[in-house]
Amino acid sequence: MRLRKRELQTVWLKHRKVTSDDEGNDVITYSEDPKELQMNVQSAGGQVMAQIYGENLPYVKTCKYQGDQLKVGQNEKDGICMYVSKDKDPDYEVVAIQPFSTHLNITLKKRGTEHGS
Repeated sequence: MRLRKRELQTVWLKHRKVTSDDEGNDVITYSEDPKELQMNVQSAGGQVMAQIYGENLPYVKTCKYQGDQLKVGQNEKDGICMYVSKDKDPDYEVVAIQPFSTHLNITLKKRGTEHGS
């Protein structure tokens, strides 16, 4: 399956960095060099997603991606700038990456929303 170019949206990937402050609390920051990605972005839906995310389902996106910038097991928890400038903190977080033969299915969750209900 080839993703249609006209259906792709430009988003920016920022790698997550976890550091500690003076009191030992985790401080999450994101890389300063965002990477441009072209993804097919859609609102999440379906019975399984509704069971998993409940009332937070409107804040979940499912994406299809063909490329080599994202890796299974490596980019979960990284940030995606979808509706904000690439210079700002990401507004979405990578929750899951599932490989298929020709593309990756990626689940994104809006940052600041809690998982589950």
